[in-house]
Formats: sequence, structure tokens, C-alpha cells
Amino acid sequence: MKLTLKHAFAIIILSFAAPAAAGPLEDATAANERGDYATALRLLRPLAYQGNDRAQFNLGVMYDKGRGVPQNDAEALKWFRKAAEQGYAIAQYNLALIYGKGQGVAQNYLEAAKWFRKAAEQGDPDAQYNLGVMYVEGQGVPQNDVEAVQWFRRAAEQDYAVAQYNLGVMYDNGRGMAQNEAEALKWYRKAAEQGYALAQNNLGLMYDNGKALPQDYAEAVKWYRKAAEKGLAPAQLNLARMYDNGQGVPQDYAEAVQWVRKAAEQGYALAQNHLGVRYEHGKGLPQDYAKAVRWFRGAAEQGNADAQNNLGTMVARGQGVPQDLVSAYMWFNLAAMAGNQQAANNRDVAAQHMTQAQIAEAQKLAREWTANKPRSQ
Repeated sequence: MKLTLKHAFAIIILSFAAPAAAGPLEDATAANERGDYATALRLLRPLAYQGNDRAQFNLGVMYDKGRGVPQNDAEALKWFRKAAEQGYAIAQYNLALIYGKGQGVAQNYLEAAKWFRKAAEQGDPDAQYNLGVMYVEGQGVPQNDVEAVQWFRRAAEQDYAVAQYNLGVMYDNGRGMAQNEAEALKWYRKAAEQGYALAQNNLGLMYDNGKALPQDYAEAVKWYRKAAEKGLAPAQLNLARMYDNGQGVPQDYAEAVQWVRKAAEQGYALAQNHLGVRYEHGKGLPQDYAKAVRWFRGAAEQGNADAQNNLGTMVARGQGVPQDLVSAYMWFNLAAMAGNQQAANNRDVAAQHMTQAQIAEAQKLAREWTANKPRSQ
């Protein structure tokens, strides 16, 4: 099961803080909401200079968004800092984001971690989640899965879906604690029931593989579909597989193709390779070598070794593209370097029909490709 931790600095809170009681701050909030930024600014500025933390925070928001004043990252930072230094948690969180993203200031993970921690210790779930990710990544703090789990748990217990998902990941992979599939299942379900697509897909995988509960293909399909309908490419591919195999749903190749295509059109390399295979063999759609090559190439360019081998095969045979053994050898070689044994065998067969100069050229092309392309799915 491939699990991914969502990266930090993805959630930005830059909206007005509502006052607890009537007065100038409430009037400023109302003015902001109706788009009367000049009035909001006139009311906020004196309060901010008097040291009102919410006014300082809201003034920072106005500078950040350029509402009633020219957009100014430095002024936004200044007012967020003033509010943060008074212990205002939302300002501390925003200050951490600014340092983490390097927005109007040099990127500084140490400062980001410092301010996330201050907000997290006040119970802010966004900050708790992001501090957990910083511990996973070792950004601004020493890498420490145990600490990451602690902060994910604190946010998860506040029903923060992304943290619930990540806590499930940590249990599933045995990171920061002993592996515990039952606990992973519990946290995936909590996040899935809140509509978090990654958790819905992973919950589907738990049912699909019978991990920590009886195997149930119908339930797997249910959760894959929820995530797939939200546009999550891995879930779309998983749902296609269920239609292919008739697991939890009647076998339906045409329906499988629709879901594979949705994932492939998002650039998901695994799905692009699958769609290429379908076009190559005419599975659920008319055979079309040119389209097979197109989809294999899309995945191969992302570093998918199976697609590189498949593309090499099409090029070597001249199917859907002019035959070119140099190019085919290059793709076989790239896939072989990634550990694809079939590609290594295909490379050796291609070499038997090539000159030494052609082999040298193919190897050079492979080196150049590797220097300029990432290895991916």
C-alpha cells in the first residue's frame, strides 16, 4: 500500500478574526465583510497601535491581501508578529506559514517550527498538524517520527481529517510506534467519514486486502468510488481494477476504461501505463497502437519503469511509431536501471541487432534523460 504524507504549509488562515463583543473591532469586521476596506482600516489601525492582538492580526490580513492598502508582505509580517508575540494563536500560525513558505521574508524552517509550536501548544490543530509534518520531514527540527505522531494525534483528536489520515499512515507503516493495522483502520475511517479522499482510498484498500477486518470487495468499491468521484487518481485506478476483475461490482471493461482514463488524464503515470496497455491489446476499447504509444510515453517521461519498457517494446517493433532501435534501447535501459528485469532482457535482445555506435548513442541518450528527468511513479 503506497501512502503519502501531505506536506506542510498547505493550509493558510488569512481571514478576519471575529471579535467576542460589540465595539470598534466588530464594526471593522462588518466593514471588511461588506467590502468597505477603508472603514475597516480606519477602525483597526488605532486599535492595533494600542496593542489589541486581534486588531493587529486583522491589520496584517489587510496588508497581506491588499485590502484598503497596497499589498505589502513586510507590513503583514510586522503586524502578524506583533499579535503573535502577544500569544494570539492564529497569528502565530500565520507567522509560521510565512517563514515556512518564504513569503516576503527569507524561508526559515527554524522560525516556522518555533511559531507552529507556540500555536500548537495552545491547541491550534492546523499548527499541530504542520508541526507534525515538520518532524516527519526534519524541517526546522530534528527528524523524529515519535514527535510527529504526538502532534498528529493531538490534531486528530480534534477531528482534523488530514491529521487523522496521517496518524493512520504512521500506524500502517509502523513509524514512531509499533505497526498496528487496527489503529490505522480506525483513523482512516474517521478521516474517510469526514470526506477526506486519501483516507477513503486507503480505507478501500484495507477492505480490498482484508487488513484488520474481513475482506469485503463491495465495501472497497464503496470507498474507492467516494474518493474517485472527488477526483483522486489512485482511487480512480483502483475502482477501474475492481470493474476489470468483477470484484464488488459486475465485471465491466468499458466502465473500467472510463475510470482509468479519468486518472490518466490527470497525469497519473500508473493510469497512463494501464491505459496504454488497454490500447495495445484492445481491452475495453478498440486496439490503437498510436494511442498506446502516446499513453506509454506520458508515463515513461515521468519515470515509470513499466511504461518505459512498454514504450521501448512498441518502438522496437515499430507499432504506432516508426521503428527505432536506438530509442527502444534507451527506454529499455532506463527501465532496467530502475530494476525492471524484463526491460533488461529486452535491452539485451535489441542490442543483438544494433551496432556498437548505435548502442553508445542509446546509452548517451539514457544518461542525458536521467540527468534531466525525475524518477517517479
